[in-house]
Amino acid sequence: MTRAPAAQELSIQPVGSLTVWQGAALYVGAVLGTGVIALPALAARAAGPASLLAWLALVLLSVPLAATFAALGARYPDGGGVSTYVRHAFGARAAAVVGWCFYFAVPAGAPAAGMFAGAYVAAAVGGGRRTVVVTAVVLLILVTAANSFGLTATGRMQLVLAVLLVALLLAAVVTALPHAHVRNLHPFAPHGWPATGSAAALLVWSFAGWEAITHLAADFRRPARDLSRATALAVAVVGVLYLAVAATSVLVLGPAAGTSDAPLAELLALGVGGTVHVLAAIAALLLTLGTMNAYFAGAAKLGAALGRDGALPAWLSQGSSVGEVPRRSLAVVAGLSGLALTVTAVAAVGPRPLVLLTTGSFVTVYALGTAAALRLLPRGTLPHRCALLALLAVAVLLVMTGWYLLWPLIVTASALCYLRWRRATVGPVS
Repeated sequence: MTRAPAAQELSIQPVGSLTVWQGAALYVGAVLGTGVIALPALAARAAGPASLLAWLALVLLSVPLAATFAALGARYPDGGGVSTYVRHAFGARAAAVVGWCFYFAVPAGAPAAGMFAGAYVAAAVGGGRRTVVVTAVVLLILVTAANSFGLTATGRMQLVLAVLLVALLLAAVVTALPHAHVRNLHPFAPHGWPATGSAAALLVWSFAGWEAITHLAADFRRPARDLSRATALAVAVVGVLYLAVAATSVLVLGPAAGTSDAPLAELLALGVGGTVHVLAAIAALLLTLGTMNAYFAGAAKLGAALGRDGALPAWLSQGSSVGEVPRRSLAVVAGLSGLALTVTAVAAVGPRPLVLLTTGSFVTVYALGTAAALRLLPRGTLPHRCALLALLAVAVLLVMTGWYLLWPLIVTASALCYLRWRRATVGPVS
């Protein structure tokens, strides 16, 4: 008799709306960013055809990282994402730090991505800096509007974007392959084998994003099953597409792959036809819209969870439960993004400062998240081994990040000061 009410309460718990395919599309959008347009050229410039080994290595390294966050998301499905895992492993202060690092990095990274796409649009249609800023504003409005309708609308939009993006990349590869020549692989390492490491350093940021969708874990229909399936599907799609575009660029363009501003657009122009600048603009818009949409969804849910847990003002907690839309948190993310874009446009400094602000923050999130995984996941299991490999890889990233870690240190100090103020005025954080 005493167990009946609990069973009844459990049966009416809200169920998320995200499907495996929508979740995979969000992952693809978060990871397959605008770097696919330019990074194949930068890597080829650094290491020649040997850059393909760097691409392969990072695809393989992304597997344990993605598997680690998927295992944590399935075990602790909550809107706090990495912040929730760190809370279970290291306590409320560390959770607040990692939550702030992610939440306040998105409003800096989103307008930077929008301006990156705007530069391609400006190259295609003209208008200079005004076109860059207008494009970024339009993208911010679109992703804010989509997320304000909830994850059902966001997931459907992301699925459409992912299908269009995959079709575009496959078209570039398949239509350009008849122009491929094996002789373009020689010499394979024109700048020496150490240059492969330099290429890998450039490519690291193409594989960021596996933590973003953990904030939506509870909004999957069956988190324990669907999250791992969505992750596996996304890893396969992202890995194949990255390797395919990089290999085709080298085989088709040869030495020119290292000098092209947009090798993906060059492949499309060669295989399909059309103006390179227009094709590059279309690809940049699809890639950027997908990335911004995924990160806005994750950040909005995270902000609501941080408000619920006392790491941010309680006013933000609206929308923290499964199935609810975190419109207040979304409004804060959109407002801060607009502010960052305005300041950047007025100062005429371009997106670089915004990119630097986000770099160290996301590496910090990865470091604390993988460290938490080692404490939370069962020892001796495959996810625990993946977490160990992921932590070792992130340790290398921390060394490579260097002075960019200054910003997350400032964010850390701000988060701890807020917690101290809250403890003095409201009470301790649970």
